[in-house]
Amino acid sequence: MNRRLSRTFRWSAAVLSLIIMLIAAGCGSSGEVDTLEAIKKRGKLVAGVKYDTKLFGLQDPATGQVEGFDIDMAKALAKKILGDETKLELKEVTSKTRIDMLRNGDIDIIIATMTITEERKEQVDFSDVYFEAGQSLLVKKGSPITGLESLNKDTKVLTVKGSTSAQNIREKAPDAEILEFENYQDAFTALRAGQGDALTTDNSILLGMQKQDPNYELVGGNFTDEPYGMAIKKGNPEFVKTVNELLKEMKESGEYDRLYEQWMGIKPE
Repeated sequence: MNRRLSRTFRWSAAVLSLIIMLIAAGCGSSGEVDTLEAIKKRGKLVAGVKYDTKLFGLQDPATGQVEGFDIDMAKALAKKILGDETKLELKEVTSKTRIDMLRNGDIDIIIATMTITEERKEQVDFSDVYFEAGQSLLVKKGSPITGLESLNKDTKVLTVKGSTSAQNIREKAPDAEILEFENYQDAFTALRAGQGDALTTDNSILLGMQKQDPNYELVGGNFTDEPYGMAIKKGNPEFVKTVNELLKEMKESGEYDRLYEQWMGIKPE
């Protein structure tokens, strides 16, 4: 009789332990730590930004400082959440690494010229659009390439791994040879070294390259729409709401227009 009770007790304890484990696992998958609360508790916003994209996020090799439109947006978000724009840590991301870094918890948010797409919406949540761009081509002045129609089996087009630009150019110019690089500066360096005939990505990024070297120019106009959004780990509706509130406030106050004109040299349309 005692042995039977002992077995029953052990069985009940095992079942109870299993139930507790299942509940914990369920909480871990659907109730992960709220990112906004984690930022407030930590006292610091960790933003994933580009270090190689002039006008948006470019690191000065002399000072180590990263500057650009995306950087100023990150500062504004830190100020909204924590009351101080300096309570911000920047981490370098590339088009290839940024989603994994977000999902792994290495960063709180991606602010890095990231186009909103249906495919990406399955992996992350996006803020409202904060910048409207379009894909174009950058070539050396005097190049025979004048647009998409000039790209053929004899042309090499440079782009960046993990970007929508790489997908788009394969669809728009299926005969051209496509070479992918880790980041935009590597791709631009390769273009200037004669390793390709054109470089393609968003016009906003290409404009930054043109400012770096006026021997290059944009041709053919835009052949896609590239709406940028800030990306947040799924399951954080309050964080998304906070970011959208910031964008609305900045546009209503004129701060957004000021930053846009400061970095792009023109007023937003």
